[in-house]
Amino acid sequence: MRSLERRFNHIKNSQPFWSDYQCFCRAIAKQKFGEQTIHRWFNKLVDKNEYSPRDKRCIIAHLEKLNKSAEGN
Repeated sequence: MRSLERRFNHIKNSQPFWSDYQCFCRAIAKQKFGEQTIHRWFNKLVDKNEYSPRDKRCIIAHLEKLNKSAEGN
């Protein structure tokens, strides 16, 4: 799913001072991507130095909530 990568890169280019994590959050917010897609692209796009490996499960859970926040609307 290259659309997530395109969205991420567009945000990263337009907001150069944001971290990869912030750009990724904005890229997936309310887009209804699949869980596997979020996991895969998180690992590819977000720098591993931006988060603690032991916190990854909580971070992914938060990203899934951001992604699905449009379902209730």
